[in-house]
Amino acid sequence: MRHFHRHPVFAHPPAALSRAIGFALIWLILVGPDGASWIVGGPFVIAATLASLRLSKPRNSTLSLSSLARFAPYFLRESLRGGLDVAARVVLPRLRVQPGHQTYRVRLQSPPARLVFINTISLLPGTLSADLRGDLATVHALDVGTDIVEDLSALERRVAELFGETLAPVSHPTTAERSPADGAPAPPEDRP
Repeated sequence: MRHFHRHPVFAHPPAALSRAIGFALIWLILVGPDGASWIVGGPFVIAATLASLRLSKPRNSTLSLSSLARFAPYFLRESLRGGLDVAARVVLPRLRVQPGHQTYRVRLQSPPARLVFINTISLLPGTLSADLRGDLATVHALDVGTDIVEDLSALERRVAELFGETLAPVSHPTTAERSPADGAPAPPEDRP
């Protein structure tokens, strides 16, 4: 049986406030601006905040509101681009679809930054994060012929800025290893 570590609930007031705001925003997104919903939502936000403070120690984070404000437009733009890309591939059959996996070497160090990076990959056009083992992220791509390294590198830089990290320089050009999905034909070779 797994044992949870319990932490003092009110030892970190800024963490309590930020978590309460986060849970309240989640409630607002799920239910909408209906004031009557807070009869139920208020107690749940308080309970979720207390439970999270009790079970999870607040971390020292360099995440700031200004970095979050710079990340939000990028996040929204990439979400829109990703949705339009998938819709176009469904509606326009002439667009290439050759699913497979690509690997990418992650340079982010902190676990929260890596988590945001891996989860945000799915917003990029034609990609879905599949796995992270050590420093290698496996990304499912709708078209293995597309080079996704540039998009992944840009996303990693944005997440590093969000968390105040400095990325280590790349000692060699970053490339993604590509492999078609099981049963899919290999991509055609370009010949002159």
